[in-house]
Amino acid sequence: MRRIIAAVATATVAAALAVGAAFGVVALLDATPDQPNTPLISYDTAPAAP
Repeated sequence: MRRIIAAVATATVAAALAVGAAFGVVALLDATPDQPNTPLISYDTAPAAP
């Protein structure tokens, strides 16, 4: 009986740790700022012909 309780406790702690890690990863991904959407290269456009 003691082994069953230990197995259930281990599984519960492992599941809680996995859920906590998942929430932590999501929080870290949300915390990073978005990169600016600026092009590295820009070309000058010729004026339109009349």
